[in-house]
Amino acid sequence: MEQMTTKNTSKTYRPGRIRERNHEIILAAAEQEFALHGFRGATIQNIAERAELPKSNVLYYFSNKKKIYAAMFDDILARWNAVFSSVTVDDDPAEALASFIRAKVDMARLYPLASRLFAMEIIQGAPFLMTHLRTNMREWVRGRAGVMQQWIDQGRMAPVDPVQLIFLIWSSTQHYADFQVQVLMVENKAEYEKQDFDRVADFLTDIILRGCGLEVPKK
Repeated sequence: MEQMTTKNTSKTYRPGRIRERNHEIILAAAEQEFALHGFRGATIQNIAERAELPKSNVLYYFSNKKKIYAAMFDDILARWNAVFSSVTVDDDPAEALASFIRAKVDMARLYPLASRLFAMEIIQGAPFLMTHLRTNMREWVRGRAGVMQQWIDQGRMAPVDPVQLIFLIWSSTQHYADFQVQVLMVENKAEYEKQDFDRVADFLTDIILRGCGLEVPKK
């Protein structure tokens, strides 16, 4: 069913690409549905309607709501941390950290619902994410902290606590999505503009890097 050839052209659609695209559509719809109704109130039927796919198609990829929910968070976390996941000890600390901060600010701008969903899950005690936190996330943080500790040991950045630095970057960048109403009210704005996020990215990059004894890379 996933291998299709049009009558008017000889173009053949790759099954892998169709599967990938449907995953993206379903998970984007799931973000909206779970953000609006929470896990208990969300339904697979509503997710299918948001994705403009038959319910049977959604169930083909995800056999139940819990699997959609888990896959959605896997996608969110991979998106957030992608820039910093491939960093090695050979990379420049200032450039690596600046890229991570700016990418996380951009994620807050592009995917605010994802950030709020994650915050709600954690506030509730992470009932669906506990295994991920204890395994994948813990391993990721330890690996990234290990790289930063090597930079510190080599005298390439100030002796900060690498794990607390990761927490700081996560929390400060996600604040602008999770507490959007508060920020907009304090700044007397009706909505965010891209230049607001550019300003936030510049500010956080400057403050955090200086605290690590690093100079901000030129854009």
